[in-house]
Amino acid sequence: MARARRVRAAHETAETHFREPVREILQAQLELLSSGQRGALATVVRVSGSTPQQVGARLLLREDGSTVGTVGGGAIEKVVVEALERALSLGASELLTRDLTHDLGMCCGGRMEVFVEPLLPAPRLWLLGAGHVAKPTAVLARSVGFEVVVVDEREELNSAERFPHCQLLLDDPSDALRRQSLGERDWVLIVTHDHQLDERALESAAGNQARYIGLVGSRRKVFRLVERVLAKRGGEVPVERVFAPVGLDIGAVTPEEIAVSIVAELVALRRGRPAPHLRALTDERVQRALQRELT
Repeated sequence: MARARRVRAAHETAETHFREPVREILQAQLELLSSGQRGALATVVRVSGSTPQQVGARLLLREDGSTVGTVGGGAIEKVVVEALERALSLGASELLTRDLTHDLGMCCGGRMEVFVEPLLPAPRLWLLGAGHVAKPTAVLARSVGFEVVVVDEREELNSAERFPHCQLLLDDPSDALRRQSLGERDWVLIVTHDHQLDERALESAAGNQARYIGLVGSRRKVFRLVERVLAKRGGEVPVERVFAPVGLDIGAVTPEEIAVSIVAELVALRRGRPAPHLRALTDERVQRALQRELT
C-alpha cells in the first residue's frame, strides 16, 4: 500500500511538472495571437528510446526571438529553433525527425519527432462604412476567419445589433485609419455612403501598409477617385494593392450577392488562387490615363 502511494505521488508530481510548462506556453500563445503578432510553435509528437523530453513538450518562438518552453536543450533544441525560424519566415509547417545519437551526436540514444508550425494572427478586415453592403460582408468575412472592424460615425447603423461579434469604431473612416498602423494582416474595404468619404478613406489607406485596399464603385468612379488621390499624393499610391472595382465577376447585383463577390475575392487572394477579379486598375490603358493626370 505504501509503495502504491509512493508510485502515485511520483506520477502526480511528474504530471504537475509537465502541466506547468504547457500552461505557460498556452498562455504565451494566447497573448501572442491576441496582440496580432506572429510566432512559431514546436511540439514533440513521438519519441522512442532515451530522450530529453516526452511527447507533448513544446517550444514557442516569438517574433522578437524570445522563446518559451523547451524540447530538450542541446543540439536537438538548436535544430528545432532553426526550424521555428524557417516557419516564422516562410509560414510553412515542417515535421522534423532526428536520431539524437546518429544525427546530432547526443548521448541520449533515442529518436524524436517534432512538429513545427507557424502561428499567424487572424486576418483583419477594416470595413469603412456600415451601410447595406457592409452588413452581409461582415457576416461572410467572419465566417471565413476574418476579424472585422467596422468604422462609421453613424451610431444608428454602426451597432452591435447590425454587426454582432465585430469591433465597432464610431469615427470618421479616414481619421480612424490614419491613426492606425496597418500591416500584412490588414485588409481594407471602402464602402462608405459618400464619394468624398471614399476619397479621403482611400487617401488614408494609401498612406498605410494594408495588404489589400478594396473600393466599391463603378469603373468610372474608381478611376476618378484614384486619379485624384494620385495627384494629391504625387503618385504615391500603392496601385498594385488597390482592387477597384472590388470583388469577383459573378454578376452580383444585390447587397448579399455583392458581399459574396467581395469575400470570394478576399479568399482567392488569401489563398493565392487565380480568380476573375473585377479590378480594372491593372489595365495598361488605365495606367496611362492615371500617369497623364500627374504630367
